[in-house]
Amino acid sequence: MQPNELIAPGEVWLVGAGPGDPDLLTRKAEKLIAAAEIVFHDALVGPGVLDLIPQGVERVSVGKRSGRHSKAQESINDLLLAAAKAGKRVVRLKGGDPSVFGRSAEEMEHLAEAGVAVRICPGITTASAAAANGHASLTLRGVARGLTLVTAHLKAGEPLKLDWEALARPGGTLGIYMGRAAAGEISRSLIAAGRDPETPVMVAVNVSLPNERLIRGKLSALAFLVATISDEDPTLLLIGEAVAGTHLPVEVVESATVRA
Repeated sequence: MQPNELIAPGEVWLVGAGPGDPDLLTRKAEKLIAAAEIVFHDALVGPGVLDLIPQGVERVSVGKRSGRHSKAQESINDLLLAAAKAGKRVVRLKGGDPSVFGRSAEEMEHLAEAGVAVRICPGITTASAAAANGHASLTLRGVARGLTLVTAHLKAGEPLKLDWEALARPGGTLGIYMGRAAAGEISRSLIAAGRDPETPVMVAVNVSLPNERLIRGKLSALAFLVATISDEDPTLLLIGEAVAGTHLPVEVVESATVRA
């Protein structure tokens, strides 16, 4: 099969670009990128992944990064539809996995309603890559029997409304995407809902990229742990006993207090 035969003219593929390192792309994702005639990509797609887009292929940045200008989702939907209706082989590159906070359902619905064929190529989500790079586990027999993923990304002025009592229950790992700005509130809310202040946390910054940082500490110190992280740096919070790690080559904060 020739590369461009992977995508039919007028077909759209939502492709997971992984956390940033091009070596973490699936083989299928790389083949789909090579077959595309136009690529719409998020700001969080790693530069090494973007380098795989062939010369001459049209690329369109649609933003999607906290704190930066980005196109409205409705506008992105319309751009994808227009490219498909023009008969192009379309790839929509999304950071991580398209089905994890990627708004893929909205794009799929918009395209399907217009009669456009749309398919998904999964990618490695940041939580998995962060745990792997930290020699940690997201689940652990007898310790963490479940995994909950939530996002703290909000519109300007929108309050952070989460089921804190459910999230504070022990026996599982909590992953919070885009949680840096709300770290203090997250820490206070979880502790108020009953989570142990000594619960291990790992703050993962720029996961899988050369400037990756993995910072360990405890829940009560979460606001302090993120204090040196730039607004520009994508940040994931992992909370729970399974991510503790005591022998890993990462930054460790032994003692700190919350600085609101």
